[in-house]
Amino acid sequence: MTTLRVARPVTDLQRSERMYGDGLGLQKLSSFAQHDGFSGVMLGRRGLAWHLEFTVCHTHPVMPAPTEDDLLVLYISDHEEWQTSCDRMVQAGFSVVASFNPYWERQGKTFRDPDGYRVVLQQGRWPNADL
Repeated sequence: MTTLRVARPVTDLQRSERMYGDGLGLQKLSSFAQHDGFSGVMLGRRGLAWHLEFTVCHTHPVMPAPTEDDLLVLYISDHEEWQTSCDRMVQAGFSVVASFNPYWERQGKTFRDPDGYRVVLQQGRWPNADL
């Protein structure tokens, strides 16, 4: 496996693109419109092995249905960079929420977008990063 794509249906494609772009510092890598009834955008950073895809189905809208424990967790080892990233998330329109799992409260902060998707910014390095 060489690439990870996390695909999520959203209610407002432009809002999601703006919020995740501004909040996480992601760039538009690709987009498509009216492809078999779907429009979407892929956000990421050049050189990363992962990206996010947000889609809207124009013919049969799919309502997002995340739970409180469906998380996108991003690790940021530098404390200053982590704090700046947290500030950007709030400025981009994400709500700060309590994490369902208290583990994420110890060194992280949980954010929710208007569709209910949650992002955890964890201050630290993933312990198995060298695997």
